[in-house]
Parts: sequence; structure tokens; C-alpha cells
Amino acid sequence: MIKKKVLVTGGAGFIGGNFVQYMINNYANYDIYNLDFLTYAGDLTKHRNIETTENYHFIKADIEDRETIIPLFEKEKFDYVVHFAAESHVDRSITDPSVFVRTNVLGTQVLLDAAKQVGITKFVHVSTDEVYGELDFNPATFFTEETPLQPNSPYSASKASSDLLVRAYHETYGLPINITRCSNNYGPYHFPEKLIPLTISRILNDQKVPVYGDGKNIRDWLHVIDHCAAIDLVMHQGVNGEVYNVGGHNEKPNLEVVKTIINALGKSQDLIEFVEDRLGHDKRYAIDPTKLEKLGWKPMYTFEAGIAQTIQWYLDNKEWWEQIISGEYQKYFDEQYILK
Repeated sequence: MIKKKVLVTGGAGFIGGNFVQYMINNYANYDIYNLDFLTYAGDLTKHRNIETTENYHFIKADIEDRETIIPLFEKEKFDYVVHFAAESHVDRSITDPSVFVRTNVLGTQVLLDAAKQVGITKFVHVSTDEVYGELDFNPATFFTEETPLQPNSPYSASKASSDLLVRAYHETYGLPINITRCSNNYGPYHFPEKLIPLTISRILNDQKVPVYGDGKNIRDWLHVIDHCAAIDLVMHQGVNGEVYNVGGHNEKPNLEVVKTIINALGKSQDLIEFVEDRLGHDKRYAIDPTKLEKLGWKPMYTFEAGIAQTIQWYLDNKEWWEQIISGEYQKYFDEQYILK
């Protein structure tokens, strides 16, 4: 039997890396190709347990490199592309927007051209709820797939641009695509400069935890394994050309998330340190995932269960995140967070 080939871009990152593991664990009859350029957030140590697996393959390449990507697609004839590869840290986009435009927009275009050229079964573009802009604090308002795109940061603007490119390739060329837009993910292998792993790692080291502004900004939290299951469903059953929002039904102010972790680790809230608010900091994100739920998806994790599992994972895997928190990362941390 000929195995289906699935190309996962950004498979050494957080969500992409978890998706690679998910696919290896659930689809022994698929060949999974992990394509990653191994930039600052790309880490292959997470795949040590599968690197000798027969149906796992790693390719180091830049998605912007047309001279590499086009021949790769012509050679392998991928059936599915699940596109995670992106610059994704909002603070970094404020410092240098150009990197985000190159990777998130031009890189996506190269992949779309390659996919169009070889004729794939499905191109799944993994996006973010941040493309919708911000919501007020009214708990009855949610992002839907019909919400206009109003990105407020260079990061979200670059993702919105790539979303529109993906849509255009479907409308113009008939490329079979889906776009997923997720809320904030958390779980194993989350890069330590994001809120939850940053908080865990700093608390465990008895260091101050920076909280932007007053900490009242609200995010909807989605466990990364629930997200992987959603993408799997969309990849196989999503209606071509459609957008699907993926939300966790777990809205929490950032300050509450930090306090939850502090309490779980038995530390003092004196470790909280309020810092100057981020430029263009959106007040609230919240997703209505009804459309995806009608397709057959439901999140397995409550936030309480998911955050407990995530904290335990960081306790059990200190060697993974300790090797990352060093050198250039520390320099970036010191420059990024300015005390109020």
C-alpha cells in the first residue's frame, strides 16, 4: 500500500512539534515529513523519541527558499501540507516586523506555489485568532469565522496577509485549502518566552514574573493536543475553502493565569512584577468554535486539568527548558521587559 505523505512545516516548533508527534502516534500508515529551518524557537530534541521511526522524516529548509521548496514538492508529491511555520512572537514583531513579513507572507506564497504545481489533496493553513483584532470585555461577544480581519500588531497583520493569500489561491486556482484560527495554545514544549512556560520557569527559579500592564487582558486557552485533534479533523473532513475557528472555552485574564501557576507551585504572589504594557496590546480574545464542533470536534481538556498537566510536564522536563533559557534568550528577556 502506498503511504500518504504529510508535510508539516514548522514541525520543530511548539504546536507543529506536538502535531508531528500526534500524527506519528495516530497514523502509522502515513509518512510524516517535518520541515523546519531551526530558527530560535525550533528545537529537535522534542523528537528524540521518534527520530528513528520509519515513517518520520526531517528536512531542514527555509520556506522562503523557492529553489529548495519547489523541487522538494516535485520529488515527494505530498498529499497534505499542514503549514505551521511562522514567526509568532508578538513582541519580536514589534521589534522587527520585516522578518515576520518575509516568513509569514512570502514563505507562505512559496509553499502555495509548490502545492499548486504538484496538485495536493489539502493545504491546511494554521492561523491565529489575533487576525480578528480585539474584543471588548463583554462576555457575550466572540470571534466567529465571519468576523472581519482587523489585526493590531505586525505579527497578526502578517498572519492575516498569509490567510488572504491562502484564500486567494483557492478562489483563483482552485487549490484545496482550509484555514484554522486558534486561540492561545499551551502544553508541553511551549517555548519559554510565552506567558505560561515563562511563568512556570521563572517561578521554579524564584525569579520575578513580568505581567504586562494591569494583567487584565483576557485570552482563551486551548490545550495543544486539543488543537492537534482539531487540525486532524479539518485536514480530513474540512470543506474545501472553509475557515474553522478552534477555541478552548477557557477565557482567563493573564493575571489569573499567573496566580493559578504560582498557587499550584506553592510560591508567593510577591513574585509578580507589573511591567510596562506592550504596544498595541489587545484587551481580549474569545472564539466561538461552533462551526468546528458541528464538524465533530470537542476539546478534551478543561483549563484546570490542562494547566495541572502542563505544570507537571515542566517539572518533569526541566532539562529541556533549562537548556533554552540561556545566552541570547536572556539578553532578549532583559531588553523586552521594562519595569513600570
